[in-house]
Amino acid sequence: MLTIRSYFAVLGLLIAGHADPGLPLTGRPSVEIVARGLDNPRGLTFGGRGELYVAEAGRGGAACHPGADGGPLCSGPSGAVTVVEFGRQWRIRSGLPSEASPAGTDAAGPSDVTIGPDGEPLHTATSGPSGLHRDGALLAALPSPVAVADTAILDAAERRLVRLAPRGRLRTIASFDAPAAPSSVTVGPDGAWFVGERFDPSVVRPPAARIWRVAPGHPPAVWATGFTGVVDLAWGPDARLYVLEENALTSIDAQGSRRLIATRGLTSPGGLAIRGGYAYITICSTCRDTGAVLRLRL
Repeated sequence: MLTIRSYFAVLGLLIAGHADPGLPLTGRPSVEIVARGLDNPRGLTFGGRGELYVAEAGRGGAACHPGADGGPLCSGPSGAVTVVEFGRQWRIRSGLPSEASPAGTDAAGPSDVTIGPDGEPLHTATSGPSGLHRDGALLAALPSPVAVADTAILDAAERRLVRLAPRGRLRTIASFDAPAAPSSVTVGPDGAWFVGERFDPSVVRPPAARIWRVAPGHPPAVWATGFTGVVDLAWGPDARLYVLEENALTSIDAQGSRRLIATRGLTSPGGLAIRGGYAYITICSTCRDTGAVLRLRL
């Protein structure tokens, strides 16, 4: 396992051309790079054998066209789902639709991954066609599905949490008000959904971001607040909710007590998963070639 000092050196090489994350960590927990060379990595989850699945939004492609803001966007089959196991990594799904800048950065494509009832990975995608996919087939169409947990899908554009019902039908579980957009979802130990939110950069002086608890059959209730913007959520074996923001990893217990795990230097984090006493975080989530997964001892 890397020490903090050697981690700086390795990660500096890994993301050459991007800001050195530095990653000052509370309590100096050990850090290890478990996957590298990823294209715009986003959400991640564990399978039944302990294998780690990572959604890669890809690097776009050669077919370029004007984007909504007038700048060029380039499309191509470069999205993927990568699996990491026994010190190896490989793409179990490739050739998935992706759209990115001409440099292959800031991609839209596979955005999150979960394990279906049959043990096979499902992934959400925010480009052509957007929705929930399984093994190349579109299970449910949604305009901007940014996160998925079990059969619950979070759509940022429609600001709603939906559930995939039999025959591909979608049932709305909860809706959320503007200007915040829901950004992440996880299932709590009590069976409720916990939803994080973040704000578009165009929002001037955004209020504090919140975490919502959505109990089946009840409207969303604020569970925690005071965040700059929630990137992802994951429950740990210690019954604490781990909250990933742009520059911090924090944990919260049921009484609201918070513990800071890491501050600064989480370079463009894209997703969080917890297994055992470790956090797994995708970094450089808007980068081509240089995205990675960190394993952080909690």
